[in-house]
This record gives sequence, C-alpha cells and structure tokens, in this order.
Amino acid sequence: MTPVQHFEQLLARREPLLALAPMQDVTDLGFWRLMTRYGGADVYYTEYFRVHPDSHLEKDILTSITHNPTDRPVVAQMIGNDIPSLIRGARELQEHAVAAIDLNLGCPAPVVYKKCAGGGLLRDVPRVEGILGALREAVSIKFTVKTRLGFDDTETIDVLVPLFAKHGVDLVTIHGRTVTQMYRDGVRYDLIAKAKASLPCPVLANGNVGSHGEAEAVVRQTGVHGLMIGRGAIRNPWMFEQIRQHLSGQAVFQPTAADKLAYIEALYETVTTPQTRELDQVNRIKKHLNFFGPDLDDSTAFLHEMRRCTTRSGLMEVCTRHLKA
Repeated sequence: MTPVQHFEQLLARREPLLALAPMQDVTDLGFWRLMTRYGGADVYYTEYFRVHPDSHLEKDILTSITHNPTDRPVVAQMIGNDIPSLIRGARELQEHAVAAIDLNLGCPAPVVYKKCAGGGLLRDVPRVEGILGALREAVSIKFTVKTRLGFDDTETIDVLVPLFAKHGVDLVTIHGRTVTQMYRDGVRYDLIAKAKASLPCPVLANGNVGSHGEAEAVVRQTGVHGLMIGRGAIRNPWMFEQIRQHLSGQAVFQPTAADKLAYIEALYETVTTPQTRELDQVNRIKKHLNFFGPDLDDSTAFLHEMRRCTTRSGLMEVCTRHLKA
C-alpha cells in the first residue's frame, strides 16, 4: 500500500483522523519516534520546508520522510511565496514516500509572516490563489493546506474556502485563530464548522485541543473529519490513544506522575545529543516543556523555575516537584 493509499484509507474511516501538527524545531524525526511509544498519531506532518529561489530541501527535515519510524503516512509541508520555487519543491518532495504536499498558510511567527510567507500570505489573497492553482497542477498526489482564519480578521476564511474548492484541495486543516491572535484564547470552532460545511474535501480542526473530552466536543461541534493536535500532544503523548479509547467506549488510560516523569526523561534523551554541553541540552528541552504549563496547577511557577534551570538534575527536580503537586 502506497502512502497515498494509506492516507485515503484513514480518511475513509468513520473514526476521526488524528494528525500530529508540524511544529518547527519540535516535531522532528526523534520526536516522531518517541510518539510511537505512546500510540502515536494517524498522520504525521513534517516541519515546514523553507522554499525560495535558492533553497534546497533541508536534510534534517527530509530524514523524517526517508527514515519515517511511525509506519503511518507522512505529509510534507512547505512554506514560501515564490511560485516557481514552490513548484520545484513540490516536485522534489513527490520523489519521496509522502502521502501529500501541504502548503503552510498559518505560521504566526513574525519572522515568517513579515516575509509574506505562512500566515503573512493571508494578507494577499490573489497571491494565495496563484499559488493554489500552480501547486494543484504540480502535485499529482494529495494536495493539502493548513491555514488560519485570516491575518487580523476572521472574514478571510470566507474568501479562501471557495478558492480551496475551486483548485481541488484534497484536505484543509483550519486553525481557528487569526495570525495576530497567535495562541491566545478564543478559538472559533464555529467558523471551522461553517467552513467545513462549505468545503467538498475533508477538514481537520486545529487549536486548543487539550484532552480527549475536548477532542470529542470539537468533532461534534464542527463536524470535521479529524483533528490536528500539536501542543497538547507535546505535554501529553498519550493523547491520541486516549482519544481513540474515549471514542470507542474503552477505559481511558490516565498516566501517573511517575509515567509523566518517565516521559520527560525520554523526551530529554530524544531531543538532546551527548556531545552537546549540558546547558545547551537543557535549553533545547525547554522548547518542549514550555507547553506543559496548562496541565499544571501552578503553571506560572513551573515555567518561571524551569526556564531558569541550567542542569539536567535541576530541571528534573523542578519537574518532579510540580508534576507531583
């Protein structure tokens, strides 16, 4: 079975499709491998490939495809605004074992959107349409898009939806916030539901799904074909399996404090390298631990103490104290 066929099979199921969101410098090959220990997602999206006239496929990201440890379909995501470069990147990526090519229209990082890429493209809908048309021609496998509602308004999605349909996009992931909203509260699931009702292709909902209960509520409210989860899965690698258990009526596994600490130890080993000095190793895992706050009673204190750690032992002491609180 090819990656595309596997992807189609998953989309045809009655159960919601569960995708791991692409998070730059976080959801890399090592993290994918770690996630498989806990049940893992149904589909994995790569970190975005930066595409411009002088670009080459980043080798570190490409290894997620060429050494895919998940036994699940991989979607290769691109970010950029130069049409010839995006066409070239899409063609090169299709030479590898990917289920789909995804266009990033949602990255909210200022360093990205100020270059009119990612979420910045939502300020230039005509250019978005040009990119969609060009990529639809260049992509012979599944062509997907990940977008936010708009740059600084929620009306842009109403303009985008007909364009996605017009250009035959095969799946759309909608993060229910604007770009300028970043990750603040106020995810508009109602607008995801509205877009889903107007699109002929499957839709994934993205944004603030932090538990199996929330996952069920979002699917019910929006009617989407599945969910894309990022930050919630970083802090709770059991989430995908918990969602499956919950929706199938099984008892939902509840990790103990010891389970969570063992995961953090495994995460440390996954994201660091022995030849790197300890301070750099500790700073590397802080990118992941920043997402742990919402599940803790004293999130502010945990984040304050964790971000000031300089040693592995100090970091684990902070984690042990707060996860057992």
